[in-house]
Amino acid sequence: MDLNGRDGILVGRRSGIGKASNFSFRNFVESREYHINSVSMSKRSVEAIIAPRAPHFVGDGFRVHNFIPGAYRLDMQRMDPFIMLDYGSPFYFPPSEKPRGVDVHPHRGFETVTIAYQGRVAHLDSSGGGGIIGEGDVQWMTAGSGILHKEFHEATFSKAGGMFQMAQLWVNLPAKDKMTDPGYQAISKDQIAILTLPDDVGQVEVIAGACQGVTGPASTFSPVHLYNIRLKKGAAFQLELPQDFNSGLLVVEGSIVLNEEKVDTHHFALLQNDGDTIELMASEDAQVMVLSGQPLGEPIVSHGPFVMNTREQIAQAIKDFHEGKFGHLD
Repeated sequence: MDLNGRDGILVGRRSGIGKASNFSFRNFVESREYHINSVSMSKRSVEAIIAPRAPHFVGDGFRVHNFIPGAYRLDMQRMDPFIMLDYGSPFYFPPSEKPRGVDVHPHRGFETVTIAYQGRVAHLDSSGGGGIIGEGDVQWMTAGSGILHKEFHEATFSKAGGMFQMAQLWVNLPAKDKMTDPGYQAISKDQIAILTLPDDVGQVEVIAGACQGVTGPASTFSPVHLYNIRLKKGAAFQLELPQDFNSGLLVVEGSIVLNEEKVDTHHFALLQNDGDTIELMASEDAQVMVLSGQPLGEPIVSHGPFVMNTREQIAQAIKDFHEGKFGHLD
């Protein structure tokens, strides 16, 4: 969604996975050299707690706080494979006959993940994907070799007006998959896998990856965990994340205590890569988005809606876009 024309070169440190097709998280979990029950787990430190930056509008329909890559410590290399996170905190949009949003724009080289917390979004892309993202739904779009996309407030929501809250995350594609065919996964609320916590103190909605044996529905190209955790006031939960995965938490409702440090509503907590477990306690009823991914460790060159590995690939993406190779979308 972000069209601000960011441009930069960032070089990672680790090698990629090296598979030719979509990554299977279940196979990854089963092939790990360690087993959680056979090793001692260590607590991950909190590296930084980051307040939301001043909001800006993307188009006229998405009022967002940018965390990745603009906030302190949240550059693309540090958060690899996550290269963008825009968070739209709750905002009231008055009724409008003309839906607000973002008109046709291109993407290449990564995936966009949109989570709707409040409100409804209508979207369409040049590969034939599209539909309505309702509250609790997730849109997982693979831009791959190139796609045109547009997204607006859904017509009924627009006419009535209301509170709008969403998050959009960009997940980088490995170099070998940058030019994969565009694709689309519509993940409705009732398709998301649920881990119910003991004594009914909360639940983990597993969108991608796995949590305590519960595997999410999203198909990914590299190992990624993406959850929404809901906790009742006073509830505590210990979460395990691989130490080498870059990880963070965004508090979208309420507030929590994370490893004895308070994280307020709409704040992002960055975790150090120095342990496997974190402890969450809800100071009040809370909802937390958790993202955790294995770094690709590849060069990153970004220019607005294109994220590739070299400047030459960026130039080719711009050329292909202007020559109409991303398809057609009215």
